[in-house]
Amino acid sequence: MSPEESFRAYVGGRIAALSRVAYLLTGDRHSAEDLVQVTLVRVARHWERLIRSGDPDGYVHKTMYSQHVSLWRSRRRDAPPVPALPDRAGPDSTASVADALVIRQALARLTPKQRAVLVLRYFEDRTEVEAAAVLGCSVSTVKSTTRDALARLRALAPELADLAGTASNVSAAPNEGGGR
Repeated sequence: MSPEESFRAYVGGRIAALSRVAYLLTGDRHSAEDLVQVTLVRVARHWERLIRSGDPDGYVHKTMYSQHVSLWRSRRRDAPPVPALPDRAGPDSTASVADALVIRQALARLTPKQRAVLVLRYFEDRTEVEAAAVLGCSVSTVKSTTRDALARLRALAPELADLAGTASNVSAAPNEGGGR
């Protein structure tokens, strides 16, 4: 299989998962699409080297998280903050849709770094060491950022405690799983 064919096969098999992660990071479908596109363009430049070295997933994820932070920083410098736009959709009686909105709004209240750490730790179920490697920071930074992000969520979005069952379940989340 040629490098171009293997890249197309990889993208075809991973695009949905990459898009979900990008959406969780950005909180916006269009920004997520941009993030995935920028990531894949950068990955394509090094594809032959990546497939020779084995599984390219680690490089792809590290590139995505790095690009997310870089894009966020450049947008922050270029554009003044815009107030949140009101929801235009009517009320939805489906509980799962309401839960998704609560989670989306809560994630939007976090900094991009906090959001990236929580997505890595709880959506992708990565260890602190893996998250630190992807983000290019220390394990202690991942721990403190996780702690701060969860504290911020508890303060700004107490309704998340209802989704987790009780507030004590949310408080215990960072310590579950043997320190992960």
